[in-house]
Amino acid sequence: MEDLEPASAFDKDPFELTAEDVYDISYVIGRELMKVSSPVGCPGVSELQYKIIRVLEMFESLVNKHNLTVEELKMEQANLKAETERLHRELQKASSETRQSEDKASVDLADPNRPRFTLGELREVLQERNELKAKLLVVQEELQYYKNSLVSSKEASVIERENASTASRGSEQTMIKKLFNFKRRNNP
Repeated sequence: MEDLEPASAFDKDPFELTAEDVYDISYVIGRELMKVSSPVGCPGVSELQYKIIRVLEMFESLVNKHNLTVEELKMEQANLKAETERLHRELQKASSETRQSEDKASVDLADPNRPRFTLGELREVLQERNELKAKLLVVQEELQYYKNSLVSSKEASVIERENASTASRGSEQTMIKKLFNFKRRNNP
């Protein structure tokens, strides 16, 4: 259940913040700045207000990118898990086929119509089984690697892309700027 109090966003874990929490934080900060600013108007407070707006815009972008990255990682994890399960099923199938072949060879030795397997064919089956086991281990290691390293590399590229997109935005207003402009117009 969501907290209805805007100040409660300050108590959340930073990795659980949403864009709406950033809006709540900006609302609380804006409210406090309105209390601090005098009716005459202090240029220092006004400059500080614009700097805070910029920091909150960057914070909002980072929160959005973090949430997208988390979703991408969840999808990648699901894909890797499905691939691991598929490889595991293939391994079990190959293993059971090998066991069945060995059982038939040992049980039906007296049967003149039994299928005859060469030693080379049995080696190929065992080799294929071992390759599938190796692939399974590689996929499991890759899954662990993605879990550990993808987050840190994505965060670095997110910051770089954010800096590039912020420079190209120019006069585009974000929700936070609109909120502060609206508050300023209503409180002369």
